[in-house]
Amino acid sequence: MFLHIPAAFLILFFVLPLIALVILSFWQTENYKIVREWTTLNYVTLATETAYITFFIRSLIMAICVSVFLVVVSWPIAFFIVRYGGRYKLIFSLLLAVPFLSGEVLRLIALQGMLGPAGLVNGALLKMGAAPLRFIMYSNTASFIAFVYLYLPMVVTTIYLSLLNFDLRLASAASACGAGRIRVFLEIIWPLNLSGTIVGFLLCFIPTLSASLVPRFLGGPNGTLYGMSMAQQFGESGTWALGAAMGVVLVLFSVAALAILSLGVNLRRTGFTGLGR
Repeated sequence: MFLHIPAAFLILFFVLPLIALVILSFWQTENYKIVREWTTLNYVTLATETAYITFFIRSLIMAICVSVFLVVVSWPIAFFIVRYGGRYKLIFSLLLAVPFLSGEVLRLIALQGMLGPAGLVNGALLKMGAAPLRFIMYSNTASFIAFVYLYLPMVVTTIYLSLLNFDLRLASAASACGAGRIRVFLEIIWPLNLSGTIVGFLLCFIPTLSASLVPRFLGGPNGTLYGMSMAQQFGESGTWALGAAMGVVLVLFSVAALAILSLGVNLRRTGFTGLGR
């Protein structure tokens, strides 16, 4: 009986809006009005227009680079907290949540103040007699820095929670048997925490792929990403049907990425043995 509540929530706020999005993607928009005539023209446009293909490829490369970088950086941070945090583990984990106390827009404005031509970084360089870094602001580099800044706490927390349930005595036992640190990590720690790593990767990959605020604030004219272009369809362009088609493509690609990455998770090796026999 209690399962009816989450099921109804998912149907009402996820399944039904997704169905409405799919239906809208097969209609057209003319002069800010929806024309209820079934057509595949929106998907043909996305598959043939160079601009939309470029935006998607650019977003895909950005999402992969940011997610891989965050996983690599988050692992030592999370491992340090779990291994050496001691009684301060809770404090360290709470500190990771501090950036979420402010909105995303406010954090992006703060980054503008740091990376801008007259920001803190260039101001410090000028005082030291160095030339300002004008290439950072309003570029893909600025977007990359922003994504790392926004999603690092999320990825670290995910890997931290995975390591929190990991028995470090397994690593100690492997070391006592003569295994080196690299071998212990690759054959013991990494495989048994792979599920947490994949979840952290996806929690960064999917929002980066669909991001609209970061490229709008920091990307500049050559930094338009797929999510920003999609948001424009529902805003100034008024082509809602095309934007719906872009959203459907994004959902399908995200589901495909989730399915592919889940194939790399061995549930038994990560400690899952099932709820029953």
